[in-house]
Amino acid sequence: MSRRAAITSVGHYVPPDVYDNHYFEEFLDTNDQWIRERTGIIERRFAKEGATSDLAVPAALACLERRGMDPSEVECIIVATVTPDMFFPSTACVLQRKIGASKAWGFDLSGACSAFLFALSTGAQFIETGAYKNVLVVGADKMSSIIDFTDRNTCILFGDGAGAVLLEPTDKEEGLLDFELHTDGSGEDALHMRGGGSLNPPTAETVENRMHYVFQDGRAVFKEAVMGMADVAESIMKKNNLESEDIRWLVPHQANLRIISATANRMGLDMDRVMINIDRYGNTTAGTLPICLSEWYEEGRLDPGDNLVLATFGAGFTWGAGWLRWSMK
Repeated sequence: MSRRAAITSVGHYVPPDVYDNHYFEEFLDTNDQWIRERTGIIERRFAKEGATSDLAVPAALACLERRGMDPSEVECIIVATVTPDMFFPSTACVLQRKIGASKAWGFDLSGACSAFLFALSTGAQFIETGAYKNVLVVGADKMSSIIDFTDRNTCILFGDGAGAVLLEPTDKEEGLLDFELHTDGSGEDALHMRGGGSLNPPTAETVENRMHYVFQDGRAVFKEAVMGMADVAESIMKKNNLESEDIRWLVPHQANLRIISATANRMGLDMDRVMINIDRYGNTTAGTLPICLSEWYEEGRLDPGDNLVLATFGAGFTWGAGWLRWSMK
């Protein structure tokens, strides 16, 4: 039996401050019914202060505490995020210092809403090759820091949050069994943030033109996401001879309830076998998948041997799926 990477612990954190749809009615031409019907979102969390690392710290510590592992035992940290504390040092460096993971090295991985799945695949390879005995993979984003609150097409969609998983080796037929990952750079114009990088360094003009906020062509992204997530989820099932009855849970990126429903339908799954928290948190970008995993575990809805399909779609375009056989009791 080959060496595999298994998730041996989980943790998550969302800010305490809740903003329901009525919050946006105060300053935007929108309403609760409009938002619910088009997105499935009822409320979300925004962090009033702090940075992405401040969301990641409690998620990471909860994950390690659940495993009974001291931060000094962590060997590698991968932080999936599109809202790093700073361009450099990496948020992984900041997190390493804040949690006291003195022996760990780490790096950030930028893949927008697909970043956690990309990071999970990367971390799994470190484990599978025997390079490391454990890898802490964190998905965290403070999306409120890059959202234009005058743009009703984007600001209603996102929330802040973080989730973390610990990867360790297993010689059993469990853990992270397969991935299918994709990138298509032709999607750049549909979803991006133009300002702040080397293409458009910060200037008075870039600030005035609101280039440091997320821009999204909602229709274009919706169309591609419906096809991308559904196609890749179906593809990984066919590749591994999985039927719908073999899947206990679909763990989808929480971008839009209609996209989630279309993916479940393609897989032949009823919605009662789909992890959904978009109604409570909105789109937490890199945080959506690990937050789902952590919540479902804490609520006792995951059992060893459960087959999970993780599916995601994000800016780039980026998309992918993963097949995971759950191992935590």
